[in-house]
Amino acid sequence: MPNQESQSQIAPHLFVILGATGDLMGRKLLPALHHLAQQGKLGPRSYVLGAAVDTDLDDKAFRARARRWLVDDGVSPAELEAQWCNQKLFYQTIGSGGADDYRALAARITAIEKELQLPGNRVFYLALPPEIFPTVIQRLGEAGLSEGPGWTRLVIEKPFGRDLSSAEQLNAVVHQHFEESQVYRIDHYLGKETVRNILVFRFANSLFEPLWNRDRIESVEITVAETLGVEHRARYYETAGALRDMVQNHLTQLLTLAAMEAPAAFDARAIREEKTKVLRSVRPIRLEDVVFGQYGPGTVDGAKVQGYQEEPGVAKNSQMETFVALRVEIANWRWQGVPFFLRTGKRLPCRMSQIVINFRCPPVSMFRPFDACEIHANALVITIQPDEGFDLRFEIKAPGQEVELQSRSLHFRYSEAFAPLPDAYETLLLDVLLGDATLFVSDDWVEASWSIYTPLLHNRPPVLPYAAGTWGPAESNHLLRDLGRDWSAP
Repeated sequence: MPNQESQSQIAPHLFVILGATGDLMGRKLLPALHHLAQQGKLGPRSYVLGAAVDTDLDDKAFRARARRWLVDDGVSPAELEAQWCNQKLFYQTIGSGGADDYRALAARITAIEKELQLPGNRVFYLALPPEIFPTVIQRLGEAGLSEGPGWTRLVIEKPFGRDLSSAEQLNAVVHQHFEESQVYRIDHYLGKETVRNILVFRFANSLFEPLWNRDRIESVEITVAETLGVEHRARYYETAGALRDMVQNHLTQLLTLAAMEAPAAFDARAIREEKTKVLRSVRPIRLEDVVFGQYGPGTVDGAKVQGYQEEPGVAKNSQMETFVALRVEIANWRWQGVPFFLRTGKRLPCRMSQIVINFRCPPVSMFRPFDACEIHANALVITIQPDEGFDLRFEIKAPGQEVELQSRSLHFRYSEAFAPLPDAYETLLLDVLLGDATLFVSDDWVEASWSIYTPLLHNRPPVLPYAAGTWGPAESNHLLRDLGRDWSAP
């Protein structure tokens, strides 16, 4: 996790984006790179080469498109530095994606580096459909682009595989051409400030770490809720579903950050090792501990919405899950007997990502003789979005003669304490350029995660209906039945 001083040490480089005419480029990558450049964080010798199949584009047309993207993203024409687009952006077609096209790409890279006197440091960012990752990686290797005069780094967007077998095959292709130290598997969730701060919160505060175990914690809930439906992603979602799209990566990343042991050092290797150890301690998930759901018609934010099967591009009898809730048990010394509950879904009542640490109630209540003295367990709520911060819920006595207990919160919000937070992609792109892999996914983490969830893909539970605007199938509350309560309220 780089500091301000290290940001000035970014070496001159060429940032090559494959798929540079796609949605990810226009919405995320280009705005992030432009903003970093405006802040002076990239250095004066940072250049971008867009590569895509479009044969009717050249440098000039690509730069004009880039300016339109930035204006669409909210950059006013007055703030937009046209010189940045004109001086820093280049374009190279890769045509049909054959071997000759990638040799032409390699030649263009060499020519740009020679013209601009760059030392040969390169990033290759795959902003591409996941099904062509293996072919593109192979083409890069065959064209001699897996290594260069300087350092070479490969950035791969999720999803990384569709199950354990495909993830292992993709890792094998990657390692055939790139060293693992060169590979940055990007999950934008890990760039969010609160996610980055979980380790600091846990291991820099002696107040919490002694309580972070099975003796003091009853359960942990991790929820990532969306109000949106599948929108324009039906083609992808019909082959993915919520388990692949959200649970295997986003929610499992949060699980490992919340459950990991203290690393030996605050560096990428030690942190990634501890996260992977958590996954290797997860017990096989029983089918009765999983609930799949699919949203039907309902009301979200006061507006009527259609069900999943009525969405454009979705099969009328589709059984793809848009909601998953499951119970995970970690069989290690710290967490034995503490259930972790994971929940995600589309068309839920609100947009929210949070981790709730539910502490145990006092073993005996001295307040039972009083009618209004039900004790609620303390809870730590880590909010990742939309309002990033922390809440610590505890019990107090309400003023007055009678003994009445009420729950109140101490809270911290980043928006109240700091200037606007950096976009997650800005954070992660800087880390790539600095060679800091702390917030990126390792090969063994990917395979360990898929080993947990692949059995559920082969032996799927029934998909239960739920109305849009609700918290999923009522059966998801049954996962917490032995605790005698429902999911924590947002």
